[in-house]
Amino acid sequence: MVKKDKRKSKRVNIKKARQKLIKEKKKLHPDQDLQMDKKSTKKIDIRLEKETKLYWIRAITAALSGLLGRLVFGFIGWPLLIWMLCFWFITPFVVSFVILKYDYDKEEWNWKNIIKPGIGIFFFLFMIVTTVTHTFLAFL
Repeated sequence: MVKKDKRKSKRVNIKKARQKLIKEKKKLHPDQDLQMDKKSTKKIDIRLEKETKLYWIRAITAALSGLLGRLVFGFIGWPLLIWMLCFWFITPFVVSFVILKYDYDKEEWNWKNIIKPGIGIFFFLFMIVTTVTHTFLAFL
């Protein structure tokens, strides 16, 4: 018999969890007005919207930087790794503060929220694009 690993975390949808908590709070205290919760829900929605924009910008950046790094500059090996890491860690801050002009707030929009979204898609797209580009260049 296979036992499930207790250490694996469940995926939680923040919006659904927040709405569930609001409903439970309304059941416990029906006479109280929950205007504060609506405001905090809007803050969560704004943060999720920001993270979604960063996610897709990161996905596009990964494909373009992989294509440029291999095709235009001809990086292979360590230079390509350094190229990837530069785009992986520097680009989200440039996009967040220069292009999208988000304000830095230690509690709501900090460096972790900037680095987190799109790490997996960045690595995946960068590797796929550079591998395919390198393969086509090897056959030509």
